[in-house]
Amino acid sequence: MTITPKAIMLAFHIGGGEGEKPGNEPEEVKLQNASKEIVQNAILQAVQQVSQESRQKEERTRDSQRSFQLGVGELTKKHEKK
Repeated sequence: MTITPKAIMLAFHIGGGEGEKPGNEPEEVKLQNASKEIVQNAILQAVQQVSQESRQKEERTRDSQRSFQLGVGELTKKHEKK
């Protein structure tokens, strides 16, 4: 199962209202909202970074496998010529 940034944000948003008390001061609400936004952005950025690093690793793996296959093919051709 792949966890997407959207799924994380949705889960965070759904669970985000639990600690809030009715009648909070407006300034406190602003601070809570700002804090939530900071956390959401940090989570999203981290997930995007991990996803990007994972894609890059997969690309490097595919590239090295292709290089290996090409090398084996060249060795096979040289061996057949003898």
